[in-house]
Amino acid sequence: MITTQSIADIRAQVKAWKQKGETVAFVPTMGNLHLGHITLIKEAKTRADHVVASIFVNPMQFGQNEDLDAYPRTLADDQAALVEAGAELLFTPTPEIIYPKGMDAQTFVEVPGISDVLCGASRPGHFRGVATIVCKLFNIVQPDIALFGQKDFQQLLVIRTMVEDLSLPVEVVGVETIREDSGLAMSSRNGYLSAEQKAQAAQIKRTLDKMACSLKTGESIDAVIAQGQVELANAGFKNDYLAIRHAISFAIAAAEDKELVILVAAYMGSTRLIDNLVVKLA
Repeated sequence: MITTQSIADIRAQVKAWKQKGETVAFVPTMGNLHLGHITLIKEAKTRADHVVASIFVNPMQFGQNEDLDAYPRTLADDQAALVEAGAELLFTPTPEIIYPKGMDAQTFVEVPGISDVLCGASRPGHFRGVATIVCKLFNIVQPDIALFGQKDFQQLLVIRTMVEDLSLPVEVVGVETIREDSGLAMSSRNGYLSAEQKAQAAQIKRTLDKMACSLKTGESIDAVIAQGQVELANAGFKNDYLAIRHAISFAIAAAEDKELVILVAAYMGSTRLIDNLVVKLA
Protein backbone atom coordinates (compact mmCIF):
# COMPACT_ATOMS: atom_id res chain seq x y z
CA MET A 1 0.00 0.00 0.00
CA ILE A 2 1.27 3.44 -0.93
CA THR A 3 0.99 6.02 1.89
CA THR A 4 1.35 9.68 1.00
CA GLN A 5 0.56 13.16 2.25
CA SER A 6 0.82 14.58 -1.27
CA ILE A 7 -2.29 15.68 -3.16
CA ALA A 8 -0.31 15.49 -6.39
CA ASP A 9 0.69 11.87 -5.69
CA ILE A 10 -2.90 10.86 -5.00
CA ARG A 11 -4.13 12.49 -8.19
CA ALA A 12 -1.36 10.97 -10.29
CA GLN A 13 -2.02 7.43 -9.08
CA VAL A 14 -5.80 7.69 -9.50
CA LYS A 15 -5.32 9.22 -12.96
CA ALA A 16 -3.08 6.31 -13.97
CA TRP A 17 -5.72 3.81 -12.89
CA LYS A 18 -8.51 5.64 -14.66
CA GLN A 19 -6.51 5.94 -17.88
CA LYS A 20 -6.55 2.14 -17.97
CA GLY A 21 -10.34 2.19 -17.58
CA GLU A 22 -10.22 1.01 -13.95
CA THR A 23 -12.60 2.14 -11.22
CA VAL A 24 -11.74 3.65 -7.85
CA ALA A 25 -13.55 3.32 -4.52
CA PHE A 26 -12.79 5.64 -1.60
CA VAL A 27 -13.22 5.26 2.17
CA PRO A 28 -12.48 8.45 4.14
CA THR A 29 -11.74 7.97 7.86
CA MET A 30 -10.32 9.78 10.86
CA GLY A 31 -8.20 6.76 11.77
CA ASN A 32 -8.24 4.69 14.96
CA LEU A 33 -9.77 2.03 12.74
CA HIS A 34 -12.09 -0.75 13.94
CA LEU A 35 -13.98 -3.57 12.25
CA GLY A 36 -16.58 -1.14 10.94
CA HIS A 37 -13.95 0.71 8.92
CA ILE A 38 -12.39 -2.52 7.70
CA THR A 39 -15.81 -3.72 6.56
CA LEU A 40 -16.05 -0.58 4.42
CA ILE A 41 -12.68 -1.34 2.83
CA LYS A 42 -13.66 -4.93 2.09
CA GLU A 43 -16.99 -3.84 0.63
CA ALA A 44 -15.17 -1.24 -1.47
CA LYS A 45 -12.99 -4.00 -2.94
CA THR A 46 -16.11 -5.78 -4.22
CA ARG A 47 -17.33 -2.63 -5.96
CA ALA A 48 -14.24 -1.21 -7.69
CA ASP A 49 -10.86 -2.18 -9.13
CA HIS A 50 -8.89 -0.12 -6.62
CA VAL A 51 -9.46 1.11 -3.06
CA VAL A 52 -8.20 4.42 -1.67
CA ALA A 53 -8.50 5.31 2.02
CA SER A 54 -7.75 8.51 3.88
CA ILE A 55 -6.90 9.22 7.50
CA PHE A 56 -7.40 12.81 8.56
CA VAL A 57 -8.55 14.02 11.97
CA ASN A 58 -10.51 16.98 10.67
CA PRO A 59 -10.32 19.99 13.02
CA MET A 60 -13.20 21.72 11.23
CA GLN A 61 -15.75 19.19 12.51
CA PHE A 62 -14.74 19.43 16.17
CA GLY A 63 -16.62 21.87 18.38
CA GLN A 64 -15.21 24.25 20.99
CA ASN A 65 -15.91 21.84 23.84
CA GLU A 66 -14.60 18.76 22.00
CA ASP A 67 -11.00 17.76 22.56
CA LEU A 68 -9.42 17.47 19.12
CA ASP A 69 -6.02 16.72 20.65
CA ALA A 70 -7.41 13.75 22.61
CA TYR A 71 -8.69 11.95 19.50
CA PRO A 72 -6.62 8.74 19.26
CA ARG A 73 -4.03 8.63 16.48
CA THR A 74 -2.95 5.06 15.69
CA LEU A 75 -1.39 5.36 12.23
CA ALA A 76 0.90 2.31 12.30
CA ASP A 77 -1.89 -0.01 13.44
CA ASP A 78 -4.27 1.57 10.94
CA GLN A 79 -1.82 1.06 8.07
CA ALA A 80 -1.41 -2.61 8.95
CA ALA A 81 -5.18 -3.11 9.08
CA LEU A 82 -5.69 -1.34 5.75
CA VAL A 83 -3.01 -3.44 4.04
CA GLU A 84 -4.61 -6.64 5.32
CA ALA A 85 -8.06 -5.47 4.16
CA GLY A 86 -6.81 -4.67 0.66
CA ALA A 87 -6.45 -0.89 0.43
CA GLU A 88 -3.82 0.15 -2.12
CA LEU A 89 -3.46 3.87 -1.54
CA LEU A 90 -3.64 5.83 1.73
CA PHE A 91 -3.85 9.63 1.95
CA THR A 92 -2.65 11.03 5.31
CA PRO A 93 -2.60 14.82 4.95
CA THR A 94 -1.92 17.32 7.72
CA PRO A 95 -4.26 20.23 8.56
CA GLU A 96 -1.74 22.53 6.89
CA ILE A 97 -2.08 20.60 3.64
CA ILE A 98 -5.88 20.54 3.75
CA TYR A 99 -6.37 24.09 5.09
CA PRO A 100 -3.24 25.99 3.97
CA LYS A 101 -4.80 29.40 4.66
CA GLY A 102 -6.17 28.31 8.03
CA MET A 103 -9.74 27.33 8.75
CA ASP A 104 -10.98 30.89 9.23
CA ALA A 105 -10.05 31.69 5.61
CA GLN A 106 -11.23 28.37 4.19
CA THR A 107 -14.10 28.16 1.71
CA PHE A 108 -16.69 25.86 3.26
CA VAL A 109 -19.62 23.71 2.17
CA GLU A 110 -22.85 23.73 4.13
CA VAL A 111 -25.95 21.59 3.56
CA PRO A 112 -28.91 23.61 4.90
CA GLY A 113 -31.72 22.18 6.97
CA ILE A 114 -30.53 18.68 7.82
CA SER A 115 -27.22 20.03 9.14
CA ASP A 116 -28.94 22.07 11.85
CA VAL A 117 -30.97 19.44 13.73
CA LEU A 118 -30.17 16.53 16.07
CA CYS A 119 -26.37 16.07 15.91
CA GLY A 120 -26.17 19.41 14.09
CA ALA A 121 -27.95 21.17 16.95
CA SER A 122 -25.84 19.43 19.58
CA ARG A 123 -22.60 20.05 17.70
CA PRO A 124 -22.92 23.43 15.90
CA GLY A 125 -20.74 23.61 12.80
CA HIS A 126 -20.02 19.87 12.85
CA PHE A 127 -21.72 19.08 9.56
CA ARG A 128 -20.19 22.13 7.89
CA GLY A 129 -16.84 20.56 8.75
CA VAL A 130 -17.96 17.15 7.49
CA ALA A 131 -19.37 18.46 4.21
CA THR A 132 -16.31 20.64 3.57
CA ILE A 133 -13.72 17.91 4.15
CA VAL A 134 -15.67 15.25 2.24
CA CYS A 135 -16.17 17.60 -0.72
CA LYS A 136 -12.49 18.47 -0.68
CA LEU A 137 -11.42 14.82 -0.44
CA PHE A 138 -13.76 13.90 -3.29
CA ASN A 139 -12.12 16.60 -5.42
CA ILE A 140 -8.64 15.36 -4.49
CA VAL A 141 -9.26 11.62 -4.92
CA GLN A 142 -11.93 11.82 -7.65
CA PRO A 143 -13.39 8.40 -6.82
CA ASP A 144 -16.17 6.66 -8.70
CA ILE A 145 -17.72 5.44 -5.48
CA ALA A 146 -17.39 6.34 -1.80
CA LEU A 147 -18.50 4.24 1.16
CA PHE A 148 -19.71 5.36 4.59
CA GLY A 149 -21.13 3.55 7.60
CA GLN A 150 -24.86 3.86 8.28
CA LYS A 151 -24.18 4.30 12.01
CA ASP A 152 -23.68 7.97 11.17
CA PHE A 153 -27.08 8.15 9.47
CA GLN A 154 -27.41 11.94 9.51
CA GLN A 155 -23.85 12.36 8.22
CA LEU A 156 -24.60 9.95 5.37
CA LEU A 157 -27.68 11.96 4.45
CA VAL A 158 -25.71 15.23 4.56
CA ILE A 159 -23.08 13.77 2.21
CA ARG A 160 -25.66 12.34 -0.18
CA THR A 161 -27.46 15.68 -0.32
CA MET A 162 -24.22 17.57 -0.92
CA VAL A 163 -23.26 15.22 -3.76
CA GLU A 164 -26.67 15.63 -5.37
CA ASP A 165 -26.84 19.40 -4.91
CA LEU A 166 -23.31 20.00 -6.23
CA SER A 167 -23.61 17.45 -9.06
CA LEU A 168 -20.52 15.57 -7.93
CA PRO A 169 -19.84 12.43 -10.01
CA VAL A 170 -19.51 10.11 -7.01
CA GLU A 171 -21.83 7.25 -6.03
CA VAL A 172 -22.33 7.36 -2.26
CA VAL A 173 -22.96 3.98 -0.65
CA GLY A 174 -24.10 3.39 2.92
CA VAL A 175 -22.90 0.19 4.56
CA GLU A 176 -24.79 -1.48 7.40
CA THR A 177 -23.63 -0.74 10.94
CA ILE A 178 -21.16 -3.25 12.34
CA ARG A 179 -21.88 -4.18 15.95
CA GLU A 180 -20.10 -5.84 18.82
CA ASP A 181 -21.53 -9.13 20.10
CA SER A 182 -23.54 -7.18 22.67
CA GLY A 183 -25.24 -5.14 19.94
CA LEU A 184 -23.28 -1.96 20.68
CA ALA A 185 -22.42 -0.17 17.45
CA MET A 186 -18.69 -0.19 16.79
CA SER A 187 -17.15 3.24 17.26
CA SER A 188 -13.78 4.75 18.05
CA ARG A 189 -15.54 6.34 21.04
CA ASN A 190 -16.15 2.92 22.59
CA GLY A 191 -12.50 2.97 23.62
CA TYR A 192 -13.36 5.66 26.17
CA LEU A 193 -15.81 3.33 27.98
CA SER A 194 -14.96 1.11 30.94
CA ALA A 195 -15.95 -2.56 30.74
CA GLU A 196 -18.97 -1.83 32.92
CA GLN A 197 -20.00 1.14 30.80
CA LYS A 198 -19.69 -0.91 27.61
CA ALA A 199 -22.03 -3.52 29.05
CA GLN A 200 -24.52 -0.81 29.99
CA ALA A 201 -24.17 0.88 26.58
CA ALA A 202 -25.48 -2.24 24.84
CA GLN A 203 -28.91 -1.13 26.07
CA ILE A 204 -29.01 1.38 23.20
CA LYS A 205 -29.60 -1.33 20.61
CA ARG A 206 -32.09 -3.18 22.81
CA THR A 207 -34.03 0.05 23.24
CA LEU A 208 -34.03 0.73 19.50
CA ASP A 209 -35.29 -2.78 18.83
CA LYS A 210 -38.13 -2.42 21.35
CA MET A 211 -39.09 0.96 19.89
CA ALA A 212 -39.21 -0.57 16.41
CA CYS A 213 -41.50 -3.34 17.64
CA SER A 214 -43.78 -0.80 19.28
CA LEU A 215 -44.01 1.22 16.07
CA LYS A 216 -44.90 -1.91 14.13
CA THR A 217 -47.72 -2.72 16.56
CA GLY A 218 -49.25 0.71 16.02
CA GLU A 219 -48.15 2.68 19.08
CA SER A 220 -47.94 6.42 18.55
CA ILE A 221 -44.62 8.03 17.76
CA ASP A 222 -44.74 10.21 20.88
CA ALA A 223 -45.45 7.22 23.11
CA VAL A 224 -42.63 5.21 21.57
CA ILE A 225 -40.15 8.04 22.09
CA ALA A 226 -41.25 8.48 25.71
CA GLN A 227 -40.85 4.74 26.31
CA GLY A 228 -37.35 4.82 24.84
CA GLN A 229 -36.29 7.81 26.92
CA VAL A 230 -37.28 6.03 30.13
CA GLU A 231 -35.39 2.87 29.16
CA LEU A 232 -32.21 4.76 28.32
CA ALA A 233 -32.38 6.76 31.55
CA ASN A 234 -32.86 3.56 33.54
CA ALA A 235 -29.75 2.14 31.84
CA GLY A 236 -27.67 5.07 33.09
CA PHE A 237 -27.67 7.25 29.99
CA LYS A 238 -27.92 11.02 29.92
CA ASN A 239 -30.08 11.79 26.90
CA ASP A 240 -28.96 14.15 24.16
CA TYR A 241 -31.76 13.33 21.76
CA LEU A 242 -34.05 10.47 20.85
CA ALA A 243 -36.01 11.11 17.66
CA ILE A 244 -37.99 9.41 14.94
CA ARG A 245 -37.64 10.88 11.45
CA HIS A 246 -38.71 10.04 7.93
CA ALA A 247 -35.85 7.89 6.64
CA ILE A 248 -35.72 9.60 3.23
CA SER A 249 -36.65 13.26 3.77
CA PHE A 250 -35.43 13.42 7.39
CA ALA A 251 -38.57 15.38 8.28
CA ILE A 252 -40.09 14.81 11.72
CA ALA A 253 -42.04 11.58 11.37
CA ALA A 254 -45.78 11.74 10.87
CA ALA A 255 -48.32 9.06 11.82
CA GLU A 256 -48.85 8.07 8.19
CA ASP A 257 -45.15 7.63 7.36
CA LYS A 258 -43.98 4.11 6.54
CA GLU A 259 -40.21 4.57 6.14
CA LEU A 260 -38.79 5.68 9.46
CA VAL A 261 -35.47 5.93 11.23
CA ILE A 262 -35.04 6.03 14.99
CA LEU A 263 -31.99 8.10 15.97
CA VAL A 264 -30.34 8.42 19.35
CA ALA A 265 -27.45 10.29 20.90
CA ALA A 266 -26.79 9.75 24.59
CA TYR A 267 -23.96 10.05 27.07
CA MET A 268 -22.55 7.13 29.00
CA GLY A 269 -20.43 8.96 31.51
CA SER A 270 -18.62 11.61 29.48
CA THR A 271 -18.73 9.61 26.23
CA ARG A 272 -21.33 10.56 23.64
CA LEU A 273 -22.62 7.59 21.66
CA ILE A 274 -24.90 7.59 18.62
CA ASP A 275 -26.93 4.88 16.93
CA ASN A 276 -29.96 4.45 14.71
CA LEU A 277 -32.36 1.86 13.36
CA VAL A 278 -34.30 2.03 10.08
CA VAL A 279 -37.89 0.81 10.42
CA LYS A 280 -40.22 0.02 7.54
CA LEU A 281 -43.90 -0.24 8.43
CA ALA A 282 -46.43 -2.24 6.46
